[in-house]
Amino acid sequence: MRNYTITTFLLQGLTDDPQLKAVLFIFLCLTYMLSITGNLTIISLTIVDPQLKTPMYYFLQNFSFLEISFTSACMPRYLYNLSTGDKEITYNSCITEVFFTDLFAITEFFLLATMSYDRYVAICKPLHYVTIMNSRVCRRLVLCCWAASLLIIFPPLTLVLKLEFCDSNVIDHFFCDAYPLLKIACSETWLLEQIVIVGSVLTFVMTLFCVALSYIYIIRTILQFPSAKQKKKAFSTCSSHMIVISITYGSCIFIYVKPSSKDSVAINKGVTVLTTSIAPMLNPFIYTLRNKQVKQAFSNTIKRISLLLKN
Repeated sequence: MRNYTITTFLLQGLTDDPQLKAVLFIFLCLTYMLSITGNLTIISLTIVDPQLKTPMYYFLQNFSFLEISFTSACMPRYLYNLSTGDKEITYNSCITEVFFTDLFAITEFFLLATMSYDRYVAICKPLHYVTIMNSRVCRRLVLCCWAASLLIIFPPLTLVLKLEFCDSNVIDHFFCDAYPLLKIACSETWLLEQIVIVGSVLTFVMTLFCVALSYIYIIRTILQFPSAKQKKKAFSTCSSHMIVISITYGSCIFIYVKPSSKDSVAINKGVTVLTTSIAPMLNPFIYTLRNKQVKQAFSNTIKRISLLLKN
């Protein structure tokens, strides 16, 4: 990476109030630990329990891995900032943070769309589900999510590496994000901004279209079921995924579609805390509390561990 006049940045964070910093540190530390614990539990259960060896739980396993990776890409650095008061971050560390947070975030959107397609096949084509969503297809779909994310992120990243910073080094955020970084660049950023906008819109529209189309067919199929019990069971298999989609796309719409203003910077930071800290913590609970198979798998695992400890 090239050397510029400015080689370190200062992350402004969420607040300068010492008391509020202490509260934030405790809160974010707890949410981070719960997020890691909850998502690791889901990953472990999907690996250990034979009942969870299905495409739906394979995608959930990958989604949990992404949640851990996404929150770990930005949250530990901010927790260090809060605990020590050290707001400095090197150029290389900042660019690395931008790359990984964007990579994991974009991959999550594509994976959510893939999970929607999985639910569509399960409900609309149940007799062909095992054939269509075999293990080979599932692996390829996950690889496609990562490949699509890399294709979207690499063009703007190559331009970000050419940016020069010579005037201000204060990033108005609690982690290195693309837009706050572009605001303090000395060099021309118009082309880069357009590429970022196109990439963001393309990711958002493509994945949202896949999700919406899948659920239109799912709802139409469910409404044709003869009994209320069948309808309830079918809706329950999709409810957790629908809640996660609502949180993910809702927060994204709020940040990027809402008209910008001076006050919106602080609001956007708050919403970003939701997406980087609170949502990764809530998602494991959303999937487990509304899923009998996961709860049963968790109960069986606890029993096995307790028997091993007794022996």
